[in-house]
Amino acid sequence: MGLGTKNRQNQTAEVCKLHLRETHKNQLLLVEEFVLEIEGAGKNQDTTKWQQFTDMKGDTEEMLGRLDASFNKWLNP
Repeated sequence: MGLGTKNRQNQTAEVCKLHLRETHKNQLLLVEEFVLEIEGAGKNQDTTKWQQFTDMKGDTEEMLGRLDASFNKWLNP
């Protein structure tokens, strides 16, 4: 995997986490639990799992919409 690909994956992960933390400020503990469920922790941490919210067009608005939908579904199964 090239350095550029790894950087884009990390950037996607950071954008997603920042969006969740800003959008759901009143639910930060739940946001952190959701983040841990998505990417794991410690040796099992994998930031590439945030790629599930991206699409071929690279549309950030679409990605964040998918992320919000997933978070809301996770909150209200």
